[in-house]
Amino acid sequence: MADTTKKIGDLDVFPLSLGGNVFGWTADRDGSFAVLDAYTAGGGDFVDTADVYSAWVPGNRGGESEEILGAWLASRRNRADVVIATKGGSHPDHQGLAGPTLTAALDGSLRRLGTDYIDLYYTHRDDPSVPVEEIITTLDGFVRAGKVRQIAASNISAERLEASLAFSEREGLARYAAIQPHYNLVSRDTYEGPLQDAAERHGLAALPYSALASGFLSGKYRPGADVASARAGKAAAYLETGRGRAVLAALDAVAETRNIAVPTVALAWLNARPTVTAPVASARTVEHLPALLASARVELTPDEVAALTAASA
Repeated sequence: MADTTKKIGDLDVFPLSLGGNVFGWTADRDGSFAVLDAYTAGGGDFVDTADVYSAWVPGNRGGESEEILGAWLASRRNRADVVIATKGGSHPDHQGLAGPTLTAALDGSLRRLGTDYIDLYYTHRDDPSVPVEEIITTLDGFVRAGKVRQIAASNISAERLEASLAFSEREGLARYAAIQPHYNLVSRDTYEGPLQDAAERHGLAALPYSALASGFLSGKYRPGADVASARAGKAAAYLETGRGRAVLAALDAVAETRNIAVPTVALAWLNARPTVTAPVASARTVEHLPALLASARVELTPDEVAALTAASA
């Protein structure tokens, strides 16, 4: 059985992070509360959101996911029991990573979440117009003020990551503990290579987003199947590729042999990869959760990992 506690700096986390991108989008407040309740009841304690979720929905302004999560934390009175990760720099009102912008973004997240600290705070997307020295100095200020426990970077290049880590080391400032790359069985070159090498070299935790490739790796997208989902077009496109079909066949084979669900296998493969600490996956309904939670307790054999890796090459 796989280890069900992982480390990100001094944070102990469940090895499956619940994605909050659906809160306020495809899951309303009551549905989101139900998913959060079921996730924590199943042993989960690590929720991932962002200040921009879900600004893309007509009528939304951004921050809806954080507001729902904050309301749930307040109603359940369990803030100390849940590791909260959020991201700044992409909210429509606070775009970019300049010091004052990021400070305003963090304050907005704290207000919406109804908390005085965030466990893991990411820069959502790198902003090459801002020197890494300014970004790290700003983030270090958050840590020193007690507003953030650990810092992280999402969507960053290996070069900017190395420069950031070098500056933190040189100046004795807060250091990235984690990165969040786009990474899954049908999108490997978005992480493997220089970025993964840097994470491994510096002991960073990788927390892949799009871990199920917009739902494709759930196994529900099949030739001729009509899936009602806001992400159906993007997910179904993988069926048009040889890699997508090969990965689906390999997932089916392992799932059938183990008598477990296809998404469980896809997430377990990620958990077996070097540097990966906890994939991020979302659940629109409670019914989607068991297969996700099961991945934290499944350890694939070397042969199963090799077969999936070969199929996804």
